[in-house]
Amino acid sequence: MNTATSTSNLKDKLLSKTATLGVIGLGYVGLPLAVEKAKAGYKTIGFDVQESKVEMVNHGENYIGDVVNEDLAELVKSGDLLATTDFEKVAQADCVSICVPTPLDKYQQPDISYVKASAKSIVPYMHKDMLIVLESTTYPGTTEELLKPILEESGLKCGEDFYLAYSPERVDPGNLTFKTKNTPKVVGGSTSKCTDVAAALYESILEAPIHRVSSPAIAEMEKILENIYRNINIGLVNELAILSEKMGINFWEVIEAAKSKPYGFQAFYPGPGLGGHCIPLDPYYLSWKAREFDFHTLMIESSMMVNDRMPEYCVERASKILNKHKKAMNGSIVLVLGVAYKKDIDDCRESAAIRVINELEKEGAEVIFYDPYVPEYKAHGKVKKGEPDLTVELIESADLVMITTDHTMVDYTLVQEHAKAIFDTKNAMKDITNRDNIELL
Repeated sequence: MNTATSTSNLKDKLLSKTATLGVIGLGYVGLPLAVEKAKAGYKTIGFDVQESKVEMVNHGENYIGDVVNEDLAELVKSGDLLATTDFEKVAQADCVSICVPTPLDKYQQPDISYVKASAKSIVPYMHKDMLIVLESTTYPGTTEELLKPILEESGLKCGEDFYLAYSPERVDPGNLTFKTKNTPKVVGGSTSKCTDVAAALYESILEAPIHRVSSPAIAEMEKILENIYRNINIGLVNELAILSEKMGINFWEVIEAAKSKPYGFQAFYPGPGLGGHCIPLDPYYLSWKAREFDFHTLMIESSMMVNDRMPEYCVERASKILNKHKKAMNGSIVLVLGVAYKKDIDDCRESAAIRVINELEKEGAEVIFYDPYVPEYKAHGKVKKGEPDLTVELIESADLVMITTDHTMVDYTLVQEHAKAIFDTKNAMKDITNRDNIELL
């Protein structure tokens, strides 16, 4: 345990901007947070086990869409932001935010190994008056049941010698309005003092309200609620879209009509499945934890079943469209437009589009794809390269064009004019007047 570090009042150091801040994990959550900490006037150290990320940051080379390239380069040049794989430098930090992945294992159970490893890497370098904040999405109880005992192996006592809190990340890649800087933050500490210190940290960094809650478990459950709310509502509209297609009803028009009500309705939209790190995964965290209390999350699990099946359903629909053109799926060329999990970003984590491609290939289709943001992706250990340009020749070569991500940088008029058949799973072509060759999800 490092005892040489100053134990002066942490809130005073935050107020005077003399505190050194650390961020463990320089991904979609960690790097934007590290940049905001440095921009707020703090010396900031970013930690990551991937040497390639560390080298890119230290050269001012950005790899995250929500970070402004010039901001990163300037902060590195000025010495306000440093990245490292050397966790001994944790001893220099007064506050450390843990922003590591929390994926699911092959049994659909939470894999909290990265959180554990981060905590253990901190322990040898902890000092008094230090704040540790977990930001990774996880199941309720992680902060106090898992993190706290590991950190107390340092010999320091939580709430007395060091501060511990949970503050869920709310990163929304591609959102042009809300970024890390201006998104309201929820903070729950192990003690009221822990909450107070953690809130002071974020108040000094963000231009957004800080909402304090009474415990880390409340904050952890709040994050799960945010994404389960979306998961269930998306499951609802996906199910209704399937029913509406059988009834000959344009469900997208139904949603637009429902949106005319100024209260009591929030629009959610169907699609080929869920993507990204949060919405497809978070419900599994809670369902797993619920079993500890002999409780089954029936509504959550039902929505997950609907959403998980959407890629297969979309391929079934695609097959029917090909049949109408006297084509079998086996041997047909299918051009997939978009592999990112949402529009106008380059992130294809857990992308439903990739699952659609896999299902198409299982049925014998020859799949080619174009995505203006994702030139290639890796799946099953292999790199799949996309087409460099969306040309007339490319469109005309396909037996079916399948839109799985509604990027705005795609010329949908060109697609409509030259495609034999189009299956639009995202209503990306809603403004196209001639719809003779278009079918909607």
